[in-house]
Amino acid sequence: MSGSFTNAYENDRRASAYADLEFPGTYWLAYRDLPDLFARHVRGGRALDFGCGAGRSTRFLAACGFEAVGVDISEAMVTRARARAPDGEYLLLPDGDLSALAGRRFDLVFSSFTFDNVPGEAKRRSLFAALGGLLSDGGRMVNLVSAAEIYVHEWTSFSTRDFPGNREAVSGDIVRIVMLDVPDRRPVEDIFWAEPDYERLFDAAGLRLLETHHPLGRSTDPFEWVSEESVSPWSIHVLAST
Repeated sequence: MSGSFTNAYENDRRASAYADLEFPGTYWLAYRDLPDLFARHVRGGRALDFGCGAGRSTRFLAACGFEAVGVDISEAMVTRARARAPDGEYLLLPDGDLSALAGRRFDLVFSSFTFDNVPGEAKRRSLFAALGGLLSDGGRMVNLVSAAEIYVHEWTSFSTRDFPGNREAVSGDIVRIVMLDVPDRRPVEDIFWAEPDYERLFDAAGLRLLETHHPLGRSTDPFEWVSEESVSPWSIHVLAST
């Protein structure tokens, strides 16, 4: 399952498809409960969107009342984010280099699917530690990632039936999934990471896990769910500095 990993979203064609995605289907479920989590855990209005992509999550944070800064390593994505929200603040950062944010502190550091695309335990640990260092006193990090289960079920917005090898994945392996809400149906490669290994990483990075939330679909939601009502595709970690 291991091998050379390429971040699909650095590709201009993929960025173009992803830029218009917004919050359909299973993605909507990932964001549905975030306003409540923010209200319960975050005090203050300064937010960093780490791995902002085309700005979808940065605009979401702004709609939740935050003054949000979006950062990403993909020039194609940042270009689209700036075009979509010219008044927003979007920064292109070299991979793993947060020095452009030195001296700034945030009440919320939000990471939406970013760590699905970060290879290597050392790099993950370093990034989590650096992001924890950007938190204000009492600040919180909210880390939204794909749960292990997303790679072995069928979903409203995703398919994994063509990739049975996903079932054998361990943390650090490449797994594959097809997005059904975009015209570009080429498989996306993610980096699999199991929940216990996330918890170990948080501890090593000086972060304390306050809550883990696994959103489930409801019959009252505005979508017809496939697996979402019985299995959660997402893990949402709420973290504080130790």
